[in-house]
This record gives sequence, C-alpha cells and structure tokens, in this order.
Amino acid sequence: MIRVCAVDDVPAGEGRAIEVDGRNLAVFHAASGWYVTDGVCPHRGGPLADGIVADASVICPLHERRFSLRDGREAGGSLCVATFPVSVHGDSVYAQIDRLALAA
Repeated sequence: MIRVCAVDDVPAGEGRAIEVDGRNLAVFHAASGWYVTDGVCPHRGGPLADGIVADASVICPLHERRFSLRDGREAGGSLCVATFPVSVHGDSVYAQIDRLALAA
C-alpha cells in the first residue's frame, strides 16, 4: 500500500491529482467512499481529478464522459480507466498500487 494523501487533502465530493512514480493518478472522496483511478481520461486526456464527482462516478471535464470510480468503466461506452483498491487508516489514504505496473 502506498500513502497517496491525507484525509483532509480531498474535500468530500471532490478529486485531487497526484503523481506516483511518474504516473498521473486521481484521488476521489465521493459520498460512497474513497477511490483512486488513473488521472487521465482515455478519450482525449482530460484531467479526471478536475471532473464532477457524483455518487461513485466522475464526469470528465473536457467531454463529459462518465466513469465508474468502482471499476473504471465508462457509462454506455467502451473506454475504461484503471482503478486501485483504497483503504483509510487514521488520517491517511492508501492505495494498493503495483509500482511495476506503473512503469509499464
């Protein structure tokens, strides 16, 4: 598990961009819990952390594509973003990120 941020770093209903080993990721604090995904929309490279968070999904700010924060799948489409298991311990948020997969 890798510490990605403090609980206080991401207000409820928002996302924040982070970088882990050179890869852009996004941390989300949705009403349904905490999530970590790829930070870049696979459609046209939009910054997902800047998207609108609703329930357990994020809407890309560039072209309004909606992705599930649980499994990364695009609603009604064929695109997908990587998602990572998350846990909260005390005041820190951790994600299970395989550093070897980040280099690929």
